[in-house]
Amino acid sequence: QVQLVESGGGLAQPGGSLRLSCAASGFAFSVWAMSWARQAPGKGLEWVSGIYSDGSDAFYSDSVKDRFTISRDNAKNTLYLQMNSLKPEDTAMYYCVKGTLSSQYWGQGTQVTVSS
Repeated sequence: QVQLVESGGGLAQPGGSLRLSCAASGFAFSVWAMSWARQAPGKGLEWVSGIYSDGSDAFYSDSVKDRFTISRDNAKNTLYLQMNSLKPEDTAMYYCVKGTLSSQYWGQGTQVTVSS
């Protein structure tokens, strides 16, 4: 069955960095586009970033563009999100998604907290 397991979240200071990983299994990872989404406390789901199956192109929300970088290693069935210049408003649960946000396949999430 499809499994998406996120890791790498934690506490970071404003201006700091974190790298999230998502280990995928149970499907042909290399032929699927992948996405990251997040949900801040008391707020709705927000799409953060997406990447083509071959990694040839990536897309970002305006709120994270130029600070976050999505990437993937198809040999390792792993999706990444490098987060730099973190802000308190980046505090959220971050989810790895198979395909787009309409997908039924989401990971369990990893918590990112940005605070001094």
